[in-house]
Amino acid sequence: MTGNLLGDRYQVGDTLGFGGMSEVHRGRDVRLGRDVAIKVLRADLARDPTFQTRFRREAQNAASLNHPAIVAVYDTGEMLGDGVTLPYIVMEYVDGETLRDVVKREGPMAPKRAMEITADICAALDFSHRHGIIHRDVKPANVMLTRAGAVKVMDFGIARAVTDGQATVTATAAVIGTAQYLSPEQARGEAVDARSDVYATGCVLYELLTGTPPFSGDSPVAVAYQHVREEPRPPSAVHPGVPQDLDAIVLKALNKNPMNRYQTAADMRSDLVRALAGQAVHATPVMNDADRTALLGSVPAVRAPGTRTLVTATPSILEPQGHWVDETAHSKRVWGFVGIGAVCLVLLAGAIYLTLKITGAPPPAKQVAVPSVSNMTPEQATAELHKYNLTVAQPLKHAASAADKKGLIVNQDPSGGVPVAQGSAVTLTVGDGVDQVAVPNVQGMDAQKAQATIQKANLVYKEQLIYSSTAKGRVDHQDPEPQTAVAPGATVTVFISQGAQVTTVPAADQLIGVPVTQAEAALTAAQLKFVPQSQPSDQPKDQVLSLGGGVKPGDQVQVNTVITLMVSDNSMMKMPSLVNLLPADALAKLTSPDVGWTGTNDYLTQRQVPNPNKALWGRITGQIPKAGDAVPKDSLIQVTIGVEPQITVPDMSGMTKDQALAALKGAGWNGQLTVVTEGGQTPPPGLGGTVIPGMQDPASASQIPMTGGVTIHIYPPEATTGPPTSGQPGGGGGGNGGGGGNGGGGG
Repeated sequence: MTGNLLGDRYQVGDTLGFGGMSEVHRGRDVRLGRDVAIKVLRADLARDPTFQTRFRREAQNAASLNHPAIVAVYDTGEMLGDGVTLPYIVMEYVDGETLRDVVKREGPMAPKRAMEITADICAALDFSHRHGIIHRDVKPANVMLTRAGAVKVMDFGIARAVTDGQATVTATAAVIGTAQYLSPEQARGEAVDARSDVYATGCVLYELLTGTPPFSGDSPVAVAYQHVREEPRPPSAVHPGVPQDLDAIVLKALNKNPMNRYQTAADMRSDLVRALAGQAVHATPVMNDADRTALLGSVPAVRAPGTRTLVTATPSILEPQGHWVDETAHSKRVWGFVGIGAVCLVLLAGAIYLTLKITGAPPPAKQVAVPSVSNMTPEQATAELHKYNLTVAQPLKHAASAADKKGLIVNQDPSGGVPVAQGSAVTLTVGDGVDQVAVPNVQGMDAQKAQATIQKANLVYKEQLIYSSTAKGRVDHQDPEPQTAVAPGATVTVFISQGAQVTTVPAADQLIGVPVTQAEAALTAAQLKFVPQSQPSDQPKDQVLSLGGGVKPGDQVQVNTVITLMVSDNSMMKMPSLVNLLPADALAKLTSPDVGWTGTNDYLTQRQVPNPNKALWGRITGQIPKAGDAVPKDSLIQVTIGVEPQITVPDMSGMTKDQALAALKGAGWNGQLTVVTEGGQTPPPGLGGTVIPGMQDPASASQIPMTGGVTIHIYPPEATTGPPTSGQPGGGGGGNGGGGGNGGGGG
């Protein structure tokens, strides 16, 4: 494929890498003179209409997203390869490396840098979500870092519209999603929404902070199970030095229940920006191990320190968590999903069995589905588990619960329906029936209504003013969070918005035409964020050309707004005038530091054009591109060289000297004519003094320079005849030898 010209425009270069569906090549847009990346669907997959559709969906999704933190799509097309049509996508070429490569090489990042990168990922995803697109495969390998440190999210190959909420992960769609970054709802095969991208972003942030993803295992199935059932260790427990606020942000994003995560990528980004600014985050701080052991319940929502959580019967692995459900309907749904899951598990078990038979390893223990024992007494639960050859882990755990759940099983691990080996122990949690109050949700209320609502719930109201994007006078967030179980009389702090805190974008002379470092310092001083975006230009490298996103110097914007700086990459040059120069002088001028052309001699083509002006012979008379154009530094350059015009020599046979000269002038000739009289030849009658046929040099129809010399050979003039002349003796002899003889004879 390398060397092909796609669509008469895109030169295919070296292979940059391979993905699940495609291979990516570096390319060159010969029309615009810029580097591009060309993604081509793999030939072995192109025969499958499913992959053709999925690949084209990526192009449609990404092409609709114009954001500085999303890799831009420029064009699409199709080519013929191996007897099948191969669709391709022409994308922005990003000079950098993936987060996966950075973490693999450097290990855990500094918390500040990890937060900055993740905040930019959230900005890209928020833009995508607001335009109706869920990414569904957020992972370090799909995030690029440019050489300037800018974030670029890419690969919307399995993205779906937000409205396509029933799109799920299937057993046959092997390329959809990556197990280490799957949300629990994706792992269960349920409908997904934007909060699944939030979960995956939490996994990415976890890996940036610790150097490893939150869950790992021997197989994708094992990892997916952990996403559904296991709680991740706080990042600080894996890599000391991670701040407590950052632990809270990560674990909120990784909450099993989508309702308890950040509801939008923008919400997660806002908390990251707060943490970067040293402000309190909205995510509840992570409890230490002692608090967690004492207070751990089955609801995965983050709760405030010192509070306890209302516990419901833990749903199965296939049931969304944190909801009260009708037991009959719940059972039907669970076993419906379990039936589907069982098919996959049977296939997996068969593969494992064959592997063990081949290797000679002992067969695995017999599997059994754990029964659901929620709402049973400990004695009933123990008896039920024994029926399945399962045991109860001792001692039993206890947790706060609703009063009517006192003495009943409110949580079990593993959950009902999960396959385990016979003889496994199941951990049971018994409800203590402690009276608790659920914190009401007052978010979005005005202060007066929020106070009344909290006091009505027998809780103490406390108010704190903050700046936020929430409408002025309304509750931005609260602590503890809604539905957290607390003791009567506990204090609930509500954070009332004073409106967005605004700042002024610095003046043009501080941002435009200055080095990017100077512009970044000015933006930081104005409490603004920034992201540099490289742009082809003939201006000095890293000089700011303009501001992106419609923002102008002097505008009033919210604090921490991200300002896009369009930065020169100095890949362009201003074409100089080459007219009247000799080719060698033109080449020296092009390659001088003032111009900076980087092409080779092969990129400078010459075309000779006849020019009647002798002063321009051998010199440049025209050029493409024209002088003053901004063009890539390695552009092809074409010049025209003035040369002496050629003429076609006419046939001058039978012409007199004057006639021959006139014929030459008429052909555009302006040279020297040489005439040779052939005295030894007798001219035919009437042709004396004319050009002898075939006796001209150059020959007729020859091409010669307009000033070239021409030689013609002519007959001598014809002899003049008449009567003898008389009057003086011997006069005839003096004039003619024949006359002298006659006179002598006469004497």
